[in-house]
Amino acid sequence: MASYFASDIGYSDFGRVLGLLHDKGKEQKSFQQNIRKKSGYKPHIKVEGDSSHAYVGALIAKQIYPNFAPLLAYPIMGHHAGLYDYMDYNEVLKKTIPSDVAETLLDIKLLIPKNVEMKKYDYNHVIRVLFSCLVDADFLDTEAFMNPEQAKYRGEKKSLKDLYPMLEAYLTNLKSKSKSAETVNIIRQKVQQACADASSYEPGFYSLTVPTGGGKTLSSLLWAMKHALKYDKKRIIIAIPYTSIIVQTAAILRDIFGDESVLEHHSNISFDDVKDWNIQQRIKLATENWDYPIIVTTNVQLFESIYSNRPSDCRKLHNICNSVLILDEVQALPIEYLQPIVNSLKSYQRLFKTSILFTTASQPVLKGTYTSLNDPNTKLEGIDSVTEIIPKDFNLHDSLRRVEIHMEKGTTTLEELANELVKHPRVLCIVNTRKTAQDIYSKLPDEGLTIHLSRMMCPKHVGDAIKMVKNELKSDKHPIIRVIATQLIEAGVDIDFPVVYREEAGLDSILQAAGRCNREGKLDMADTFVFSLDKVLPQGYITQTNNARKNMLSRSFDWFSPEAMTEYFNQLYAQVKTFDKVDIRSLLENPRSPQFKTAAEAFRLIDDTAIGVIVNWNNSMDLVARLEKEGPTYNMIKQLNQYTVSIYERDFNKLRKAGLVKEVLEGIYVLEGREQYDEKIGLLIDNHWLNEILIC
Repeated sequence: MASYFASDIGYSDFGRVLGLLHDKGKEQKSFQQNIRKKSGYKPHIKVEGDSSHAYVGALIAKQIYPNFAPLLAYPIMGHHAGLYDYMDYNEVLKKTIPSDVAETLLDIKLLIPKNVEMKKYDYNHVIRVLFSCLVDADFLDTEAFMNPEQAKYRGEKKSLKDLYPMLEAYLTNLKSKSKSAETVNIIRQKVQQACADASSYEPGFYSLTVPTGGGKTLSSLLWAMKHALKYDKKRIIIAIPYTSIIVQTAAILRDIFGDESVLEHHSNISFDDVKDWNIQQRIKLATENWDYPIIVTTNVQLFESIYSNRPSDCRKLHNICNSVLILDEVQALPIEYLQPIVNSLKSYQRLFKTSILFTTASQPVLKGTYTSLNDPNTKLEGIDSVTEIIPKDFNLHDSLRRVEIHMEKGTTTLEELANELVKHPRVLCIVNTRKTAQDIYSKLPDEGLTIHLSRMMCPKHVGDAIKMVKNELKSDKHPIIRVIATQLIEAGVDIDFPVVYREEAGLDSILQAAGRCNREGKLDMADTFVFSLDKVLPQGYITQTNNARKNMLSRSFDWFSPEAMTEYFNQLYAQVKTFDKVDIRSLLENPRSPQFKTAAEAFRLIDDTAIGVIVNWNNSMDLVARLEKEGPTYNMIKQLNQYTVSIYERDFNKLRKAGLVKEVLEGIYVLEGREQYDEKIGLLIDNHWLNEILIC
């Protein structure tokens, strides 16, 4: 099976050797004794010597194939414990092959695939993908033997060839329902045709730069599907930075292809929403290795898996190979991790037959080599060639222009801003911190539908509130609808206001905010106002991006144009001190001494020091009672995630010291008091917490 998985990337014989040697150490007498003891077959048997087994196959691989030792020994040695750092790996290889292990004779000739120039950053990915082939095959083999009832739920899945007619039918139906004379529909059809035409191009790197309203989601899917069918790619993977966009995108995909063909994989997903129990089990199992035709996931899940050393995370990697990967909202990739991210994409495209599409309304600079304007030693070694699908003469940013952006001309106070907002019966105001959102919300009159949205509210609360706002915007029940929100509403939330206010930020954020304004083109032209409050912005990324934009204000720009975005990212990158924050290059790019474990621990795209607390809202306490009575299950934990708010350790300790937090199970905390959770603004903690910015 490992050989079959590795055949996709031209390493079939390597996979075969891995499969044959990985459990060779189980021949040891000590291992057999240990198995009998642990299984209870012979509970009192004495285990003589070292009963570990993975190192034995690694030693044999090194002995038979000295020229390919790292490609074989690292995966074999780590197939239970995970990929080792070089020092630990080297220590293990000092052992000797036990005398009671039979001599191994293999007549398998190993060759690196031809016409492949290996870069320094490639080797660690080759080892990791071979590791993936081995551990997934090992898991599946064990499951088939030990748990055949579970294994049968993996079952037969539809291929992309089966799914393509469903997409064609959906697009045809959509076209027949639309008013073809409307400009926006004509443009969307042009974009789709451009994607269909470009799908026949050779596998490589592509970009699809389409402003809000241009039908980017369906057009990119059409390109991916047709490209996959032409070049025999096995699946389509869509990686997205925000769960709000994932949920929305997955819903569209399920509407086209049905529940049984779409895998939605992120921290907040609950499989209980899938009514068919068999499909539910199939989807749950597919999260383990991504053996599914269409996958929608987060950037965090994708890239932290690519740089992981753990068997459970790495199982999916061989299924990223020979696929089509769509990176949506690519401008949201974290700048300080861009170099290892870009390097991994180059490896997967060049070595592992993965075609990659970047989609965005505001394309960042990822092509070529970028050198910092402030420090010539700070460089981003980008992608040699990225082909844009949309022809320049389409002028989409002009054709789809429905908003005028008014940059700030001075500072304003909270009171002045609130007075401006109340002039508009329907208005969206997006700010940078939860403290600011709460302060502005508190200054607005309690009339009509006035809503506060931030991550101080649990995901279920936020989702319900957004759904309510979207429904009310379509009706005339509430003439007044005012929403004060943090960045959580900025990208991917399909919501439409006639006027938007956005606190000063990076140009990419401002364009995202403008995408919530006049989205459906009900007005000929609408306004998005950028404002600057009379207080200092929080230090860090938000200040960096805002400074990059402000450096452009002295010149005249069409803020929606590709030229403006290129200049913005040039200004932003000039402030960056590193594109490799945790120095992945030094940890992994020496083929002789890769530090897999250390790199995996260091490569964390988001701050995971926050602690999740289940709040008392809606029926969350009923779920907690079930948890205490029945114990945790996968689905129950996923449901409870919908009622969880993440807070920093210092704030968690304050709540715990006050006796407000209960640990119902190890590592699962509940804030039982209803008074600690406000129906309008969410979790109540000291104001200094609200000033912190987390990724929304």
